[in-house]
Amino acid sequence: MKILIDNGHGIETPGKRSPDGRFREYAWTREIARRIVADLTAKGYDASLLVPEENDIPVRVRAMRTNTECVLHGQRNVLLVSIHVNAAGKGDRWYEAYGWCCYTSRGQTEGDRLADCLYAAAEDHLQGHRLRKDYTDGDPDFEENFYVLRHTLCPAVLSENGFQDCEKSLAYLESDEGKQAIVDLHVDGILRYISR
Repeated sequence: MKILIDNGHGIETPGKRSPDGRFREYAWTREIARRIVADLTAKGYDASLLVPEENDIPVRVRAMRTNTECVLHGQRNVLLVSIHVNAAGKGDRWYEAYGWCCYTSRGQTEGDRLADCLYAAAEDHLQGHRLRKDYTDGDPDFEENFYVLRHTLCPAVLSENGFQDCEKSLAYLESDEGKQAIVDLHVDGILRYISR
């Protein structure tokens, strides 16, 4: 199984930071993505960063990179997890929005099974924290037409790991405990999916 970890936005992406500017989504997601890849690799899995660059690689290119791996390994032997941090506003002030969630493309796909595994892992690793869920279609993930989910051949999900414009959420995301919990839930969720 080829495991691709996408680390969201780039250094020059507008916004994508806390209202006070101290937290930058691109830096946090790259740290988390590197740690997930390192953990999976240490466990003997074939994991790599989809975007090793610091700049914002267009979603079209990310999808092409993913699909190239699907051609090489077979689409059933590749999965993609894109790591992000949510925001309730436009970076203008602090909000109270809080919680972890996962997105898949619309309709029932293999990505829904991967999201189910990540939600199960989040239940274990984020105890006492809010998990945002949408059971409209019978499972907990949110569905959206995000390009990187819709235009990739393999199972793909996008996780939103708290809110960068909520002080409570941000304190957890910046803590060693919070970072480790986010890394652990992704590694655990991916391994649950692979072992099913």
